[in-house]
Amino acid sequence: MSARAQGPALLVLEDGRTFHGEAYGATGETFGEAVFNTGMTGYQETLTDPSYHRQVVVMTAPHVGNTGVNDEDPESGRIWVAGYVVRDPARVPSNWRSKRSLDEELRTQGVVGISGIDTRALTRHLRERGAMRVGISTTETDPAALLARVTASAEMAGAELAGEVSTKEAYVVPAITGPGEGPRLRVAALDLGIKTMTPHRMAERGIEVHVLPATSTLEEVLAVQPDGLFFSNGPGDPAATTHQVELLQGALAHDLPYFGICFGNQLFGRALGFDTYKLTYGHRGINQPVMDRTTGKVEVTAHNHGFAVRWPDGIPLDDGVQTPYGVATVSHVCLNDDVVEGLELRTPEGALKSFSVQYHPEAAAGPHDAAYLFDRFVQLMTKEA
Repeated sequence: MSARAQGPALLVLEDGRTFHGEAYGATGETFGEAVFNTGMTGYQETLTDPSYHRQVVVMTAPHVGNTGVNDEDPESGRIWVAGYVVRDPARVPSNWRSKRSLDEELRTQGVVGISGIDTRALTRHLRERGAMRVGISTTETDPAALLARVTASAEMAGAELAGEVSTKEAYVVPAITGPGEGPRLRVAALDLGIKTMTPHRMAERGIEVHVLPATSTLEEVLAVQPDGLFFSNGPGDPAATTHQVELLQGALAHDLPYFGICFGNQLFGRALGFDTYKLTYGHRGINQPVMDRTTGKVEVTAHNHGFAVRWPDGIPLDDGVQTPYGVATVSHVCLNDDVVEGLELRTPEGALKSFSVQYHPEAAAGPHDAAYLFDRFVQLMTKEA
């Protein structure tokens, strides 16, 4: 089905910058934090990533929707973005797996969007001024009236959102093994906004993954009798998330091997005693260069984060910081802006105990440079790290 014209739409940022375009997706009004994504593909994975909860995503790639929407690529059971901004939506999708158009999917799921605006100008504005609240409306024609509602909407700083996107009931993703073989390992995975591909990457390595709600206790984690603990990606401000930090500290005290991704990296940092902070405009896309300081290799990686771990001032990255659970070091850094992209926790003798990365090594839409981190988790749990 081709995209249909739906009439005018209005976008207003909280600093008053205004864009006029055409309605795309559902009609109505929506609010959230305006962020931009630099990926040129993978829009279906972006839309269904729970980490985008309460965010209005601006696509920097000008043409969006060319491959339509299929039933195999979603990273969760629904679209999570609060709104969607594109320049030139595809008139007719063309792909052998396409089941329906992106416009149709947005309408079906009630996602309000806008098209036909200068997304390059909007992206440059957000790079210069930082991510900020935004409103999109197909019903309001007065920018001042929409601006008033934008400034009254919720901010991302201070928001605890993991509980809003997490599973309500525990479930198991079985290990993928050969005939007659049982699981190689068992992992307790705390769902803070987990993507479908993440437990699949572990299952491919013979791991039985017990996905648990974000509200789970340490006792519930230990009841799984896991070989390791995993914290997923997710939305919100890590400084506002306290229960999961306390859970992680308890697990580290039990010497349970830990691997965290994205939000799980930020919570790992806070569990170790570090601060987190809000980035000016964040990292979102599938083309971010990161150096693994353990191997010296540079990886092209997928990102979706607006917060980061703050390494203590005055302490070189090559120096470790003593914590109650071991010696913490920086394992990965972003080559664009030196943001901390990974942490390691080691014994005084140098043995790896736990680690985390700020990006998404499961990277369903690619790239796959960082898939080795799941192997590193296996090595950690089998004491081969």
